[in-house]
Amino acid sequence: MGEAKIFLMILIMVFLKGAVSEVHTVGDELEWNTGANFGSWSQKYNFSVGDTLVFKYVKGQHNVYEVIEATYRSCNASTGVSATYESGNDQIELKKAKKYWFICNIAGHCLGGMRFFIDVKEANSTNTRPTTPQSEPIPPPPPANSCAAIYVFDGWSFWVSLVAFGVLLQL
Repeated sequence: MGEAKIFLMILIMVFLKGAVSEVHTVGDELEWNTGANFGSWSQKYNFSVGDTLVFKYVKGQHNVYEVIEATYRSCNASTGVSATYESGNDQIELKKAKKYWFICNIAGHCLGGMRFFIDVKEANSTNTRPTTPQSEPIPPPPPANSCAAIYVFDGWSFWVSLVAFGVLLQL
C-alpha cells in the first residue's frame, strides 16, 4: 500500500508540473527599457504554451509590436505587424507553439536593441534549460533507486509537490 501512495504522489507531481504556466517579466528587473539586453534575457528561459509575457514600461515612452521575422530583422514596422500593445503593462499569453518576435516601434529603439524573439514549445514537451558554461563540475546523478532520480525540484515544482503531498496525506 505504501508503494502505491508513493507512485500516486509522483504521478500527481509530474502531472501538475506540466500544468503550471509561468509569468515572465520581459527584461526581468530592467523591464522593457533601453539599455537591457533582451537577447540574453530571452535565452535564459524556456517558454511553453500557456506562459505569459509581461512588458512593463512607461506608457508613451515605449510600445510592443509582435511582428514577423522579416520585420524583426529590419526594424521596419510598416508591414508584418501581428499585434500592437501600448498600455505600459502589456500581458501577452503565448497560445501557440511557434516562434514569436517582438520589437519596440519608437524611433531608434528597435535598432538600439529593444527587440527579441522566443521559440515557444508545447507545455508537455521536455524543455531543458539553456546551457551555460559551468565553473564547477556538475555532480553525478543520484542512484537509480532514489526518489531524486525520478523528480528534480525547480521553481513552482516545490509548491506543486507540497500540494500533492497534502492531497496524498488526505487519502
